[in-house]
Amino acid sequence: MKQVLLAVLFAHLFTAAIAQSERYTGAMQKNMQAMGEAKTPDAMLDVVNAFERIGNAEKNQWLPFYYAAVAQVWHAFMTNDPKQFDPLADKATIFINKAEEFEKNNSEIALVKAMIATVKMSADPMTRYMQYGAIIQENTALSKKLDPTNPRPYMWEAQGISRTPEQFGGGCAKAKPVFEEAVKLFETFKPASALHPNWGKEQNAQAHAACK
Repeated sequence: MKQVLLAVLFAHLFTAAIAQSERYTGAMQKNMQAMGEAKTPDAMLDVVNAFERIGNAEKNQWLPFYYAAVAQVWHAFMTNDPKQFDPLADKATIFINKAEEFEKNNSEIALVKAMIATVKMSADPMTRYMQYGAIIQENTALSKKLDPTNPRPYMWEAQGISRTPEQFGGGCAKAKPVFEEAVKLFETFKPASALHPNWGKEQNAQAHAACK
């Protein structure tokens, strides 16, 4: 009788775990799609909030907080208001720090730190370049080192170079080979799962085309 009860309990717990996993996967995929389709700051902020709720509910998953941080960066740039960049970047930092509590030495997390530093620098590029430019370069390089197959740090680096004036070492001519390296890596990159980061291919193609 005891063995039967244990078997029933195990089956119940197993079924509940599967149901929870399916809810998590479904919610994540829904919001990943919404992030790709968001066209306004408010729509992207809804995505941020949705990922934050998933992360708070799951307690031990890094991906919801990772995506919340990425969406927060996009939200900041969509606002196009330098006065809001600092507080929005600070919120993104909270999210990525939570992600890092569960996932150490991760290429994607390192890149988001570079993305957040870009938001910070964009609030006042002339006075903040020395401080945040170094952080961007450091975390972009770390992202490459942690996963040499990851195209996103190359994409981010190329976009930064293309937007930097030629007299300061930037411009499309210098960005082009970095864009092309990202193109090659996007062709072969394989995410660890359907929920792991796989964004940026179209964004890189558009920025590359605009730089020709």
